[in-house]
Amino acid sequence: MAEPLKAIYNAAFLKAFGDKVKQAYEKFDVERFLALVLGEGWEGLELKQRMRRITESLQRTLPKDYGKALDVLDAIADECRGFPYLFFPDFVEKYGLNDWERSMRALERYTSGSSAEFAVRPFIKLDQERMMEQMLEWSAHPDEHVRRLASEGCRPRLPWGEALGALKRDPAPIWPILERLKADPSEYVRRSVANNLNDISKDHPQLVLDLAKAWQGADQGTDWIIRHACRGLLKAANPEAMALFGLAPLGDIEVLEWEIHPARISIGEAVEFRYGLRAPTGDEVKLRLELAVFFPRSNGKLYRKLFKLSEKSIPGGAHVQGGRGFSFADLSTRRHYPGVHRMALVANGREVAHAEVELTADTEQGGAQA
Repeated sequence: MAEPLKAIYNAAFLKAFGDKVKQAYEKFDVERFLALVLGEGWEGLELKQRMRRITESLQRTLPKDYGKALDVLDAIADECRGFPYLFFPDFVEKYGLNDWERSMRALERYTSGSSAEFAVRPFIKLDQERMMEQMLEWSAHPDEHVRRLASEGCRPRLPWGEALGALKRDPAPIWPILERLKADPSEYVRRSVANNLNDISKDHPQLVLDLAKAWQGADQGTDWIIRHACRGLLKAANPEAMALFGLAPLGDIEVLEWEIHPARISIGEAVEFRYGLRAPTGDEVKLRLELAVFFPRSNGKLYRKLFKLSEKSIPGGAHVQGGRGFSFADLSTRRHYPGVHRMALVANGREVAHAEVELTADTEQGGAQA
C-alpha cells in the first residue's frame, strides 16, 4: 500500500529543511524546531494539520518580528520549491493578516514555489474588495503561477480550502479576473478559470451558461474553458448546457448489449462492463455516453456519480460498442461500503440500461459469476 501523502513530512525532510533555515539564520535552533514539530500528537495529524504544526513551530523559532521572519524564508525560498513547501504561504496566512503589503509580496513570491491558493482566502474574508483588486492585478502578471493564483484563490468552493460564502452568494467580483484570463496562453491558468466557473455553476448555473454563450467561438482555448466549466451542468443533463454543446435529446436509441461481470465482488476488486448501442436512424447525432454508479453511503443512502465514457458524432443508425473495467478499490476521495451498487449506461443524459453489482466486505465472497 502506498504511503499517505502526509508521510512526506518525515524527520529526514524536516532536518534537511531546518539545516537550510540555519544557513540563512544562524540563530535558528534546528533541534528545538524538530522537537516542536515532532512532539506530542504528531503521528495522528493529517496533512494540513502537519503543515500548520510546521508553520507554528517556525514562528516559535524564527525572529519574532514578522518581517524579519519573512526575510529568512525569502532567503531560502528558491531552494524550497514544490508541494511540501505549502507551509511557506501558510506562514503568511497564519501570521501576516495585519501586515498587508509584506504579505502580498510574500504570497506573490511563494506561489510559484508551491501555491498560495489557500493562503489568500483569509485575506479575501478580511477585506474582499481590497484583495480582489490585488488578484485582478495579479491576473496580468508575467508569471503563470501568479496569474493562476488570481483565479484559483477566489474559487468559491476550492477543494481543501475555506468556502467563500460572499462569493458563493454573489460571484460578480470574480468576473473581471476570469474575463482577463479567458484566453490565457497557459493551460495551467485556463484550467483554473474553468474550475472557478464550475464552482460558480453549482450556485448560479444560468450566469455560467450566459457567460459560456458570450465566450463561445472566440478562441480555441476559451472554448475548452467553457466546455470544462460546464461539466457539472452536462452531468446533470441541464438542457441548455446540452444544447450549447450540440447534445440533443435522443429518440429511440437501441441497446444491443449491456453486460457487467462478475455480479458479485469484494471491496477492492473490479468488474468489467461492455455496451453496444444503435443510434436512431436519420441525421448524424452527437452521442455522449456516461457510466452512472449509485454508491451506498455508510448510512445506507445512495448517491450517484457519473464517469464519462465517450463523446463523438456518429451517423444515424450507426452501431457504437465499447467496454472497460471499473474498480471498487477505496480511494482518498471515495470509500466503498458493502451492498448493491446500481450501474447504469447514460446516453445524452438519459439512462438507457442498468444492472446491479453486489459488493461484499469478505474477500472470499468476491469473484462470483454473473
